[in-house]
Amino acid sequence: MVKNFLYEYAKLIADFPDKVSIDRHELGENFAEIIISADKVDTGKLIGKDGKMINAIKTVIIGCKAKDNTSYRVTVKAIE
Repeated sequence: MVKNFLYEYAKLIADFPDKVSIDRHELGENFAEIIISADKVDTGKLIGKDGKMINAIKTVIIGCKAKDNTSYRVTVKAIE
């Protein structure tokens, strides 16, 4: 659910939506890391000015915790 939401949302923001990919890594029983890989140009858009965009994304993800009881760490990486 979270992975699909982030994928669709990142594609809407990105200038190069075909280069956006999402990976989910389980780090513990109730903890996962989601890595958003995007073009160099799009990483700035996904992070936002002073990190406001990524913080807003994280706030929405925290709301998902109520349903599946999993904590998430969201990371944005640039594709070279």
